[in-house]
Amino acid sequence: MDEYSSVDTLKGIGEKTRVLFEHAGIRTIQDLLHHYPRGYDVFEEIVPIRQAAAEGRYAVYGMVASAVLVKRMKGKQIVTAAVKDESGVLNLTWFNMPYLKNTLKKGAHYVFRGRVAEKNGRLFMEQPAVFGVQQYEQLVGIMQPVYPLTAGLTNNMVSKAVRQAFESLEHMKDYLPGWIRQKYHLAQYGFSLEQIHFPKDEESMMQARRRLVFDEFFQFILAVNQLKTSREAVRSPFVIPRTSLTSKVAENLGYELTNAQKRVWEEIQHDMSGENVMARLIQGDVGSGKTIIAFLALFMAADAGCQGCLMVPTEVLAAQHFAALTELIESQGLAFVPVLLTGSMTAREKRLACEKIKLHQADIIVGTHALIQEKVEYDNLGLVITDEQHRFGVRQREALAAKGSTPHTIVMSATPIPRTLAVILYGDLDISVIDELPSNRLPIKNCVVNTGYRPRAYQFIQRQVDEGRQAYIICPMVEESEMIEAEDVISYTQQLKEELAPSVCVEYLHGKMKPKEKNAIMERFLSGEIHVLVSTTVVEVGVNVPNATVMMVENAERFGLAQLHQLRGRVGRGKHQSFCIFMHTIDNQRTQKRLEILNHSNDGFYIAEEDLKLRGPGDIFGIRQSGLLEFKIADVFNDAPVMQEASEAAAAVLAADPQLDMEEHRGLKRLMEECINFCNTVNF
Repeated sequence: MDEYSSVDTLKGIGEKTRVLFEHAGIRTIQDLLHHYPRGYDVFEEIVPIRQAAAEGRYAVYGMVASAVLVKRMKGKQIVTAAVKDESGVLNLTWFNMPYLKNTLKKGAHYVFRGRVAEKNGRLFMEQPAVFGVQQYEQLVGIMQPVYPLTAGLTNNMVSKAVRQAFESLEHMKDYLPGWIRQKYHLAQYGFSLEQIHFPKDEESMMQARRRLVFDEFFQFILAVNQLKTSREAVRSPFVIPRTSLTSKVAENLGYELTNAQKRVWEEIQHDMSGENVMARLIQGDVGSGKTIIAFLALFMAADAGCQGCLMVPTEVLAAQHFAALTELIESQGLAFVPVLLTGSMTAREKRLACEKIKLHQADIIVGTHALIQEKVEYDNLGLVITDEQHRFGVRQREALAAKGSTPHTIVMSATPIPRTLAVILYGDLDISVIDELPSNRLPIKNCVVNTGYRPRAYQFIQRQVDEGRQAYIICPMVEESEMIEAEDVISYTQQLKEELAPSVCVEYLHGKMKPKEKNAIMERFLSGEIHVLVSTTVVEVGVNVPNATVMMVENAERFGLAQLHQLRGRVGRGKHQSFCIFMHTIDNQRTQKRLEILNHSNDGFYIAEEDLKLRGPGDIFGIRQSGLLEFKIADVFNDAPVMQEASEAAAAVLAADPQLDMEEHRGLKRLMEECINFCNTVNF
């Protein structure tokens, strides 16, 4: 057995279990070993019940002092009991575990371990695990891995499989050259894999994690360099000349492009008219005017007889871009024919659109991932643009580019990433930055407040609606949870309807809704029929609603700064003054300091830099910032110094041995293939 053996070669993993592992992306032993814990559960010492008097996680030992009762509420079975020791009594609650009524005996002693919470002025321990006292004492102080799971797959199943894999595997060769491990003080590969799953202590785990973070960045950077080398070797079949047509369009927009837009547009024209294939990232803050630059590039391609397409992540955004593009073409008297292609169109609409594309009766195609379906055939596709590019994996982008014969590509991102990181993360692309907002944009006014401000916020939203404006309210959850104290979209909407005047139309939006339902809600909001939209972060990449002037984010401490900045970008798009209210439930200094960055600046790049400074080591498994690369264990902010080291090491290896023919680099040959596969699976 080796790392590439199927996971079902392990004992106890039959066909049904193999399918469960497969749903979690685990097909081979290698996949299993790289299915890292999302954290660790460290079993604490048992404390007297009186010490479990504040919210937190505790283990208590005592006697079941009441009958174990099961009652039904809102379709759930709720089990309740009480545990007692010499110092006091604590109430216990479980959800959907009715078998405990027969398992727990009144008068018997157990260790109960769980989170103590307060509700309606009463303390209780929710969903506690139950142990015998000797069983529990053997676990105290040990770091137990907690894995990301899918339906049917348990933490115990994964843990047992990983242990068995380590027992069954022969020696795992370390592919990193010795000089790299020595220079960057990296632990060995085998040690790191074992200690990330079953660490003997926190120091060993941190050493292991640092090595595996380095590996992920190192692999990714090698792959990016490989992609760039391959691209630079290809001559462009589409040398698209500059045209006076785009200059006339830019002059007749009714406003002047900013200096940053002009600079980026010049870079694109230079690339498209050159001999090499363009592959350019346009990084621009929310509202910086990336879309008009994309339209100009599409016009330049169409004027040269090429087709161009713009792929966006949502149907609503595709429809809005298509409408804006059509209006611009008509107002400027251009002869280009645009076409829209999305997944929810009828079979007949799709067929007609595909015919137009195939016969080159359409010059510019706007759509969602429907653009990359097999039945879509292009004619002379010379330019591919992906908007909000982090929402598409590399495979989706490449599938679209493959529809043509090495077309020019532009990828656009409104996610602010510090320049130092962007150069590494997007090393295969040339980077353009639109770092200037249009002069006619009014700066958004921000405030950071606690929940005591909520009544005033509602009054403010009511006044804005009375003046003809609209508002977004963002909640972190779709539905109410017994386990998490956070605002949810569905309950919040009902409550808000009672708080605001009956004339105010309040609706909700979330990711679990069907595409047609989401589109209908967004269209009603865009038309002004809906006054207040309560939503999850599904609106982070949304439509342009110039009339929306208020963005209120509940539980703001639960979001990353980059994501909060993206959400704020939904307002401030019209002529009216806009406002953003960040409402938090945790009144500590760290939360206040983070949110104050947003309070004092609307500059996404500044916010990204400050976030990088503030976070430091933070959560050892990273805080997933929306829109950034989703590595398995590495975090582009928390682990930025390790990324710099990996970039330096990769550059040194490739400079000394571009083909990786040297003896010490031969282990990287196979890795290079895995690098490309890895690059194809992450979001960037």
